[in-house]
Amino acid sequence: MDELTMAKPDDTAKAPAPLPLSTATLSRLPEGIERPRYDRKALTPGIVHIGLGNFHRAHQAWYLHRLMQEGLAQDWAILGAGVRPYDSQMREKLLAQDCLTTLIALDPAGSSAEVTGGMIGYLPIEEGNAPLIAAMAYPAIRIVSLTVTEGGYFIDPATGGFAADHPDIRHDAENPTRPRTAFGAMIAALKLRRGSGAGPFTCQSCDNLQGNGEILRQTIVSLARLTDPDLAEWIEANCSFPNSMVDCIVPATGPGEIALAREMGVIDAAPVTHETYRQWVIEDDFCAGRPDWGRVGATFTEDVHAYEKMKIRQLNGGHQVLANVGEILGLQTIADCMAHTAVQPFFLKVEREEIAPHVAPVPGMTPDAYIDLIARRFANPRIVDTTRRVAFDGASRHPGFILPTVQDALASGAPVEGLALVEAFWARMCEGTREDGSRIAANDPHWDELTACAQAARERPMAWLEMRHFYGDLGSRPRFAEAFCRWLDLIWKEGAEAAIAIYLKG
Repeated sequence: MDELTMAKPDDTAKAPAPLPLSTATLSRLPEGIERPRYDRKALTPGIVHIGLGNFHRAHQAWYLHRLMQEGLAQDWAILGAGVRPYDSQMREKLLAQDCLTTLIALDPAGSSAEVTGGMIGYLPIEEGNAPLIAAMAYPAIRIVSLTVTEGGYFIDPATGGFAADHPDIRHDAENPTRPRTAFGAMIAALKLRRGSGAGPFTCQSCDNLQGNGEILRQTIVSLARLTDPDLAEWIEANCSFPNSMVDCIVPATGPGEIALAREMGVIDAAPVTHETYRQWVIEDDFCAGRPDWGRVGATFTEDVHAYEKMKIRQLNGGHQVLANVGEILGLQTIADCMAHTAVQPFFLKVEREEIAPHVAPVPGMTPDAYIDLIARRFANPRIVDTTRRVAFDGASRHPGFILPTVQDALASGAPVEGLALVEAFWARMCEGTREDGSRIAANDPHWDELTACAQAARERPMAWLEMRHFYGDLGSRPRFAEAFCRWLDLIWKEGAEAAIAIYLKG
């Protein structure tokens, strides 16, 4: 065909304008965006989820959505809930778009989007939590699940026991009908259910805690025992608290994520970006039934702890290996850390030599193979997972993710040099400045205490380890304490990269 007669593309043609996300616009979204094939009007609630952030929407809610796409689990829809005033902002955003969420999978090979619709309401957020209590008391609710962060379970970091002296716990003990916490609200609802004959519900933690179900049981039963011992006994005997392991890297949403959704044709006030990898391992202990999550990829097993230990120590612990030194060096994302010529080999050496030896294999995965898997996931440049997000609440994450490995290593005579260096980087970060002199904004519920101790530790490193409520007796364990003090002193004198270089030569 003559070139002059060939049809030419219209360079002035514009892409269709993005559509505001709602039930009414679902059918008009761009081709290629998967959307609910089920009738959302026919869904009925079976789950109340407290703490409705990005992770829940990209993970547990996604598994439920996949079941609904097969015409199943139509009576297990989710009611979202929160117990803090700031949750109201998310509620307003999601209600304005009919509780739909745009999930954007970020893979180095490209992006894809789908809209999920398994959530059908978001409960009003009020002081005293009356709407939440009433909803959980409704007989059709059979599961109450939570993502309230690792630090949200009122655990005494020194003992692992229940922190009965916390002001919020004292408030709920004195005001059981107007509780402040999610746990107080659950107890109040269970009291109503016991009285009405509606029966118990499953209490399901979806947070990154080893033995998260057992920890949730400890919190609920211990709080109930402060005001109503008979109710506490009924809860312990009748409710179930399955342990689970959850895994999917889900960055926070900012202007870039909202813009990406618009580029794909959707105006979503709270889209969620995520990696393509997901894992959910669950103990099959549900007192009032459950959706068939196993049909869409979840693993049910009696040995959740082995999966938990691998993930929490290697992935979550590995995040702390990277994030604290990343903040010190001004590296913006976890992918930036993995691209750094000193930080990546530091991460790999600590993982292979000091973390993996204390982790057992699980079906289909060895600790060394898991390191390779998470290294690829962390290095994905499409996942804009900030070091700041990962470093948040180190006061919960280090005792939960790093220090148990330190204890195991000391007990077995295994190396702790790299783990001590990890803790020294945390202390250096909490001083509040980067090596370029820029300020690190407060990033921990205990920031003032941590910063004061970190500043004192600049001259006297042991000041950091004297925080026994985080470190227990580790400050009196010479092999760890001496290594920590030596590393922190070196970091202040010669810098983070110099310390890593010495460790790598080791």
